[in-house]
Amino acid sequence: MRSYLAIISVALFTAILAVACTQAGDDAGESRLALVEDRGKVVCATLDDTPGFGFLDENGNHLGFDIDLCRAVAAATLGDANAVELRTIDAAERGPVMQAGEVDLLVFVTTWTSSRDAAWGDFVPTIFYDGQGFLVPTRLGVPSASELGGASVCTVSGTTSELNMEDFFRQNQMEYSPVIFENFDLALDAYTNSSCDVLTTDRSTLAALRTSLPAPSEHVILPEIISEEPLTPLVPHGDSQWFDIVKTTMAILIQGEALGVNSGNVSELAAGNNVKVKRLLGTEGAWGQSDLGLETTVAQTSYPRSATTARSTNAI
Repeated sequence: MRSYLAIISVALFTAILAVACTQAGDDAGESRLALVEDRGKVVCATLDDTPGFGFLDENGNHLGFDIDLCRAVAAATLGDANAVELRTIDAAERGPVMQAGEVDLLVFVTTWTSSRDAAWGDFVPTIFYDGQGFLVPTRLGVPSASELGGASVCTVSGTTSELNMEDFFRQNQMEYSPVIFENFDLALDAYTNSSCDVLTTDRSTLAALRTSLPAPSEHVILPEIISEEPLTPLVPHGDSQWFDIVKTTMAILIQGEALGVNSGNVSELAAGNNVKVKRLLGTEGAWGQSDLGLETTVAQTSYPRSATTARSTNAI
C-alpha cells in the first residue's frame, strides 16, 4: 500500500511540477513585447499575391486587410504603424515559420484548425469568415460544382483548400486532376493560361483574384460552398501577454469602427464628450492598458491605416 501511495504521490508531484514549469515558461526569458520593443519593429509573415488581403500596389507597397492588422499592432506597441517587417512566405512555410518563432504575427488568410492551433501557434479572434468555392471560365458552360467531373483543378499546396478539394471530389465520386502550386500567383497564371480548367480556394480570394483577370466577366464563381474557412491570424505559442495584446488591438479596431472612430477624427473624438469613445481612447478611465504593457492612449495610435483597409477590401 505504501509503495502504491508513494507512486501516486510522485505522480501528483510530477504533474504539479510540470504545470508550474509550464506557467513559469510563459514568463521565462524576454517577453515577445520586449523583443519587439528592442528590435523596434513588428515582424509579420504575410502574402503579397492576394488582392484585398495582402498584395503589392504599383509602387511595390504592401497593402491589404491582413497587412493593416500588422501595422495596427505596430502602432499599438511602438506608436508607429510603419515599424513593421513584412516577410512574404508561401502557404507551406507558415507552420515552420511559426514553430521556429521567427515572426511576431502571421497574417496570411489562414484557416483556424485544431491541428494548426496545437502545432503552429495561438489563434487570435477570426477576422473573416469564408468558405471554399470554385472559379471557372464561363465558356465551359458549367453551372454547378456537381458537373466538374474530369476537370483539372488548380490550387495551392499546404492549404486547407487542397484537402477540401480532395474530399469534395471523393465524396461526390468524381474523377479530377489536381494541379498544385506553391502560391496564388502561380496558380492564377496556370488558370489564366488554361493549364487547368478550375481554380479553387476561399471564395473571397477567388473574388479578389477574379478582378485581376483580363476579362473578369468571362469567369464565374460557382454557387457551391464546400467548406467553412474562419480566416484567423496567429501568434507564437508561449506568451500570453503578446497573445492578449494582439487580441486587444483587434478589439480596438472593431470597437472603434462601431463608434465611428477613424484616422481622420481620432484626435477630435478623444477630446469630445462621448463617454464610450473617450474611455476607448484612454482620455477617461482605463480598461487594462497598463496591465498589457501598453500606453493608456494606445487606441489613439491604432487607426493610422484605417483608410488603407477601406480601399484594399473593396476588391473582395
